Amino acid sequence: MKVILTQEVKGKGHEGDVVDVARGYAANYLLPRKMAVAATTGNLKQLEARMSNIEKRNNARRTDAEGIAQVLNGKTIVIEAKAGEEGKLFGSVTTLMIEEAIGSQLGPDVDHRKMDVGHPIKTTGDHPVIVVVFGEVKAEVVVRVVPEGAGAQAIATAAAPVEVADEAPVETEEPLEVVDAEAVEAVEADDADDAEAPEA
Repeated sequence: MKVILTQEVKGKGHEGDVVDVARGYAANYLLPRKMAVAATTGNLKQLEARMSNIEKRNNARRTDAEGIAQVLNGKTIVIEAKAGEEGKLFGSVTTLMIEEAIGSQLGPDVDHRKMDVGHPIKTTGDHPVIVVVFGEVKAEVVVRVVPEGAGAQAIATAAAPVEVADEAPVETEEPLEVVDAEAVEAVEADDADDAEAPEA
């Protein structure tokens, strides 16, 4: 059955697209939700009259989406979850949780129904997620899952590379490296002389 989409439908097309779908899918899902109308002669004529407006609207949405994708791409969001031994979660991180975390931590509003997590997120650690912003405009974010109760400090520690710890041992070892072996022998000899002195 041919229908005209009145809004973007994942995997089907954008507003104004004429697509062929199963009759049951159209009758039970698209048409009742007003996501599409039947591609009748009258509706197709109305579509032609509206196409320029639809194109302008889609171009504006695409431009906005590209800006949002730039904000999101390569960024890391942090989600706290209940975890057991070896970082296994009690449950999984849902796309709705990711949507809320993106909104609160990065700002943009995205649709959790347009995310590709690749596999269920059931462990702590970093997980790449593809966010479809609009049409072909996508962004990749990293979802960092940390144990619940880790707190802001633990989250910051997990996100920041540790460089200071590598330098600390060098500073403590420097005094030991400048010790002169001959001087040590001389001190040991003096100590031995002092130890024998009371017997004389």
